[in-house]
Amino acid sequence: MSRQAAVLEVPALASTGLRWRLALALMLGSGASALGLQMVWTQQAALWLGHESAAVLAVVAAFFGGLALGALALGGRILRSRRPALWYAGCEAVIGGWSLLLALLMAPAASAMLAAAGPQPSAAWQWAVAFGGCFVLLLPATAAMGATLPAMERVLAPLREGPGARAGWIAALYAGNTFGAVLGVLAVAFWAVPALGLMRSAALCAGLNLLCAALAWTVFDQRAAAPASAGSAAAARPEARRLQWLLAATGLLGIGYEVLAVRVISQVTENTVYTFAMLLAVYLVGSAVGAAAYGRWRRSGPAQDALLRGRLLGALAATCLLGTGALYGAPGLHAAVLAALQGTAGSMAAALVAEAVLALAAFGPPTLVMGALFSHLGTEAGRLGIGFGRSLGINTLGAAAAPLLLGVLAVPALGAKATLLLLAAAYLALAGRAAWSTAWGWVLLCAGLLVALAAPPLRFVQVPEGGRIVQLAEGPMAVVSVVEDAAGVARLRINNRQQEGSSDSLAADARQALLPLLLHPAPRQALFLGLGTGVTAGSAAQDAGLQVRAVELLPEVIDAAGEFGRRVFGQATPPRLQSVAADARRFVRTDGGAYDLIVADNFHPARSGSGALYTVEHFAAVQARLAPGGLFCQWLPLHQLDLPTLRSIVRSFHAVYPGGWMLLATHSLDTPVVGLLARQGGGGFGVAQVQARMAQAALPAAPAAFGLPDAWSVLGSFVAGPAALGAWSAGAPLNTDDHPVVAYAAPRITYAPDSRPAQRLLALLQALDAQPQEVLGSAAPATDAARLAAYWRARDGFLQAGQGVRPSADVRQMLDQVREPLLSVLRTSPDFEPARLPLQRMADALAATDAQAARQLRDELQATWQGR
Repeated sequence: MSRQAAVLEVPALASTGLRWRLALALMLGSGASALGLQMVWTQQAALWLGHESAAVLAVVAAFFGGLALGALALGGRILRSRRPALWYAGCEAVIGGWSLLLALLMAPAASAMLAAAGPQPSAAWQWAVAFGGCFVLLLPATAAMGATLPAMERVLAPLREGPGARAGWIAALYAGNTFGAVLGVLAVAFWAVPALGLMRSAALCAGLNLLCAALAWTVFDQRAAAPASAGSAAAARPEARRLQWLLAATGLLGIGYEVLAVRVISQVTENTVYTFAMLLAVYLVGSAVGAAAYGRWRRSGPAQDALLRGRLLGALAATCLLGTGALYGAPGLHAAVLAALQGTAGSMAAALVAEAVLALAAFGPPTLVMGALFSHLGTEAGRLGIGFGRSLGINTLGAAAAPLLLGVLAVPALGAKATLLLLAAAYLALAGRAAWSTAWGWVLLCAGLLVALAAPPLRFVQVPEGGRIVQLAEGPMAVVSVVEDAAGVARLRINNRQQEGSSDSLAADARQALLPLLLHPAPRQALFLGLGTGVTAGSAAQDAGLQVRAVELLPEVIDAAGEFGRRVFGQATPPRLQSVAADARRFVRTDGGAYDLIVADNFHPARSGSGALYTVEHFAAVQARLAPGGLFCQWLPLHQLDLPTLRSIVRSFHAVYPGGWMLLATHSLDTPVVGLLARQGGGGFGVAQVQARMAQAALPAAPAAFGLPDAWSVLGSFVAGPAALGAWSAGAPLNTDDHPVVAYAAPRITYAPDSRPAQRLLALLQALDAQPQEVLGSAAPATDAARLAAYWRARDGFLQAGQGVRPSADVRQMLDQVREPLLSVLRTSPDFEPARLPLQRMADALAATDAQAARQLRDELQATWQGR
């Protein structure tokens, strides 16, 4: 007799053992395919519908809704069927077949949903389109998924014997299916999508479903079996109705806890595709282990059902409260785990272990009880005449409502802390008399009240010594904060980790607007993708002849940008700047406008969803929005990118814009930012044209205030032309919607930096060979080409020299380090003002103490200036 058969009290027959092992294998495969397909479909849907919480959670709700409908609509028929194995095989075949058919249906469905949603849908309309469209599109597969577990339970029903057999079978099948889901999540996130892409990963999952169908059809007995009673009359009894409401409520609360805990943990983790895969995997493992433990140790009979149910609900209230308490310690726990893994410090594995430990602390105890509770409720329902399909469907129906009710509505209104406490209170209320028959119920109530009254909100905001929180908003997707330090510098943070700029970075942020702005001869309409602090878009809006529209995903960021507008520009929103709360990808595809200038922010490539803004398809959509002669500039944070990932982005850009260039935003070695630039219709940038544009730009502050005194400083920001970009990126994998290379490659350097930003910048400059004619045009005078090439050599030398400089407050010490390197740079190109200005300041500082040294330095500067 197998160990499983012994535990579940199944007769010790070889055929029974074989059926059990096959059933477990099929449940593993079915669960792996279901969650793998869910991950693929969720990523695909976000590409069409947007990354707002209403869209993302609506897709999840649509998936659960389809499962629930399948279990409810087909569960009764399966229960009455004489051939349940045929039902199971048929469901698996439908899942596999429809998943393959979706490869043809996705494109037209995406276009229809994009058109229906529009560029700026309300949250309600976006939810309706995302939920309704995905629900219908995925329904054949999701409904069949919802019926597979009830069908397998019915296939094995004749094997049940003994008083605890039903409980054991339900728990074991549920555990096997959930363990399979864990395998599916990890395999898809860590191997299938990075290696194969989304469509091929979906096809692989579909193949697994078809294999399950073939095995079930071949091995299971297809002969007629006695049908089971549907139990419709019994299900109408009051106790049965109460149990069905309980199934729905626990489904709602269980998924609600997952949504809320992930929302809080995202303030501590890196929030990559791997982060969310780890969190989901831990949640599923806990549920599976809980169900398996229930199936092994549950021995009570019907008389003890109500008592055990109450105890499990009470235990869930306690563990959810315990998990809420663990969330408060998430920052410290994360830091402690990373510190304990010093031997693997800087490794991606160590970072993922730290995120898994956070998930275990938050999800471990609650999910163990959740798995046991569902198994118990399914057993109780069967004894009351409710089929397993109906029990599963009702529970999943409750789960489908959780994303909307708790993720979209409750969190913004109440906050994560209050919503989590309400979940624990709801479990305690559902426990009924069992919660109050002993002291522990009152202890839980007192503990919950103590947390409610004394604990701070579940928002993690690091405030520097002497600093303060200026503004804070808890939205459905993130906590957005503006924090001021002791020096009065304000910084914008999303989820306490992602810094979006500061009030002290005007020079760098403004250059990201001014460089493309000054390269266009006469822009009138500009579109900025990403707002952040608003300083970049606001700097462009200072041009009296330009209307600027900025698209930002998070409404809370738009509100926070007003604080930076007041500090930097003296007004919350410049008159010619319009901010739009929308997903940038969807807006570009559906807006229909034409823009002279489109500037895309330097989105953090490792953050979940950001990689989709660097795909071939998105770059092509931007191209369709450019007016004749229009410019598109995509900024890239080299301090957050490794060079292999950058090569993929460059190749993807070059595939759409083969005549494009690369720019360098500033001369920062700590936070280098490069830009990819393209012009609709091609053509170069003449020195006279750029100089004329600089003179005509209707800006309140001259470009010289931002380190752009003349045309050479603007044209000197180029680091590569079309030929160099094409040669450097050749052979790199394209980043496409179907094969999201960036989303899965960029997290490596976030988790485990292998070099400093300055090293990557210098390696990039060394690898690229810019040709002046590619920037100025083939008809440019040879003198202009030579002068620009000298400027580029001076810039590269300036950056190389800066790598070894050690900052010092002592002017003489600084002069000893930089004098000769900077003078050498100026001898290469007297036009390179960034090398002249620091030497001039040092000469001024020396004049008070050493007039002769100051005069000598000024004479040397004058000599280089005369070389222009």
